[in-house]
Amino acid sequence: MSFYVSVSRSGVTEKILADSPLMGHEVLSLSNFNDKDRIMAWRVNRILRPLGWVVDDDCDVEFVDTTTFEGAEIYRSTLTFILALACRKETGDDIVVRFSMSAGYYCELAKSDVTEEDVDRIREEMKRLVSLSLPIQMATLALDKARRISERQGNDDRARLMQWIGMDPITLYRCAGVYGYFGGPLAATTSRVATFDVGYQSPGLLLRFPSITDPDVLPPAHVIPKLMDVFREYSNWLDVLGLSTMDSLHERVARGKSLELILISEAFHSEALSRIANEIMDRPKVRLVCLAGPSSSGKTTTSKRLAIQFQLRGKNPVALALDDYYLERHLTPRDEDGNYDFEVLEALDVELINEHLSALLAGEEVRLPKYDFMTGTRKQGKTLRLDVNDILIIEGIHGLNDKLTRDIHHDCKYKVFISPLSGTNLDSYNRIGTTDTRLFRRLVRDHRTRGHSPEQTLHMWPSVIKGSHKHIFPYEEKADTLFNSSLVYEISVIKGYAEPLLRAIPEDSKAYGEAQRLLSVLSFVPVIPSENVPNLSILREFIGGSCFDG
Repeated sequence: MSFYVSVSRSGVTEKILADSPLMGHEVLSLSNFNDKDRIMAWRVNRILRPLGWVVDDDCDVEFVDTTTFEGAEIYRSTLTFILALACRKETGDDIVVRFSMSAGYYCELAKSDVTEEDVDRIREEMKRLVSLSLPIQMATLALDKARRISERQGNDDRARLMQWIGMDPITLYRCAGVYGYFGGPLAATTSRVATFDVGYQSPGLLLRFPSITDPDVLPPAHVIPKLMDVFREYSNWLDVLGLSTMDSLHERVARGKSLELILISEAFHSEALSRIANEIMDRPKVRLVCLAGPSSSGKTTTSKRLAIQFQLRGKNPVALALDDYYLERHLTPRDEDGNYDFEVLEALDVELINEHLSALLAGEEVRLPKYDFMTGTRKQGKTLRLDVNDILIIEGIHGLNDKLTRDIHHDCKYKVFISPLSGTNLDSYNRIGTTDTRLFRRLVRDHRTRGHSPEQTLHMWPSVIKGSHKHIFPYEEKADTLFNSSLVYEISVIKGYAEPLLRAIPEDSKAYGEAQRLLSVLSFVPVIPSENVPNLSILREFIGGSCFDG
């Protein structure tokens, strides 16, 4: 029976008539695409599929290339698999993906430290695997067989996670006789990911890949020592607690240790904030503390918890939210697609911010604004005057940009960059990235406090990410310190809030495919009820019930 494959690209639809089942790469060969080597996967009726997926009925499809977030993720996952293959051959050891940084993944060997000579051999083996254009094939296996394969390969954490989630059958990917699990499609062949590098970064290595904006060029490696220290501290802390992968979180929840896990995680935050407060107190000239970070980092709660730390030390802190300085909706700049761009500095009333900061630090009284996110309007708020010994705390996505504090001497400022810097590892190869962590937070918060549907949040998110990389992350290394707002248990709590929102997105929505991807991520996560989450937790900023609300 004949059927039509409707291929959409840049608003134009091409119909292909077929008389027999077709795989993605066959449809691609029949379509009018110029950059076919950049295609990583395709969406079939809005669901992301590998190019080996077969269609045999009328369907709407879109091809996904390396200039999209989905395509870039597939590129990174495929490179991770190839790195694992190379490490197994050259060192006899497997890799553990620890965290992302500098357009790359920092990885370590599972059982030993890597040497510079090891890295040189691994790099050459990866190049060889890419040059061979080896097929990467999808294999749908019964759960018990997939577990046995993972155990034979030494991936015990993956085998245990499969047991916890009970997904049967389960889809793995196979290349050169080795199986891997990645939770989403991989490229069809190893040659699709030819732009990469591997560098030595003691005691591990840095796998580098292209950016979305320039998929054929590797950006320069840029390692921030402060960031490495934060990552290692958090990773070491998880290792000590035995919580390095998702299977260990399942095990802890199953043993009734959820409350203990929550309390330990919150104590870790309190200790870090105490350390930051001590550093600021050691600089007596500081009168302005600037907190910044990307969307949904937990800046508001962090500023208020830091204020408590100052009070413990005899200081009187006053917090000022930069979000209240957004321009009214009709004055907000728009991006290239015509959507409101809330991520650019120009979305804020920069002149008014400077005027108020200078006045406050000079001891003058000012009338603060109050922004209404529901209506997109700014109203008059409370009045504020600082005493000579007060310390002012400002927080917002642009808090580290000197344009906001241009009249304040640098000795009088202390800058803190806030972000959930460490995601949770599903297994040794797969992470719940920090970007997804922030997206889950924002989905829940924006639905609760700003009246945004989950579809609105998902549609807006790519521009939020682009804005963060353009306007926020470049200031990261200007910070005096970094605060990691990650909570190892949070994804288990937020699952109960995010899952119903994502399931409500209809199949005909453009956000449906992304919703299914996020639901797939959540399927690996155990549920922890929110009742024991303290009311001063950063997580309460998103799920509600914070003692700082109001």
